Amino acid sequence: MSILLNKDYWNDRYLHHQTGWDLGVISTPLKEYIDQLKDKNTAILIPGCGNGYEAQYLLQKGFLNITLVDIAPLATDAIKEKLAQYINNGLQLITGDFFALTSSYDLILEQTFFCALDLSLRTAYANQMHALLKPNGKLVGLLFNRNFEGGPPFGGKEAEYQSLFEKKFHIQVMHKAYNSIEPRAGTELFIILQKK
Repeated sequence: MSILLNKDYWNDRYLHHQTGWDLGVISTPLKEYIDQLKDKNTAILIPGCGNGYEAQYLLQKGFLNITLVDIAPLATDAIKEKLAQYINNGLQLITGDFFALTSSYDLILEQTFFCALDLSLRTAYANQMHALLKPNGKLVGLLFNRNFEGGPPFGGKEAEYQSLFEKKFHIQVMHKAYNSIEPRAGTELFIILQKK
């Protein structure tokens, strides 16, 4: 991990409530994607899980095999408290580095994790996502289709993402999200990438 964007950096952001990425709820595109999933035993990973809104929604919908990982202990401590009844009962919670994970998943949900990583880690991100997915597994979520000054967040453009992912994934969907929340309208790409 980058020296700047390490555990202490992200913990400090939570400590000082500098969490502009936090919507307070699950994002509409992910909610609508989850709503059409049928298999409640699907092994799902949510990296950079933050406050766990996606996990909370999945658990309420009856999903039974969810893994959350975040590098910031303050984030995972808050989830432990909020979702205590589900810990080791449908929900596995890991405080640690996404790049150290070795398990396998059917589905990985992307929500503001990619844009929080140092730009130098993008190829490593694509490789690790590929490694973590089971055969025909999917990476689904949102990527910013815009640039930012400084960062994080770090943005990008569709052509960059195509180039990054096309070697290891079938790009089933990569288009402008029609159902983004208002502040992000027109700036997000919805992706469904299937492992090759």
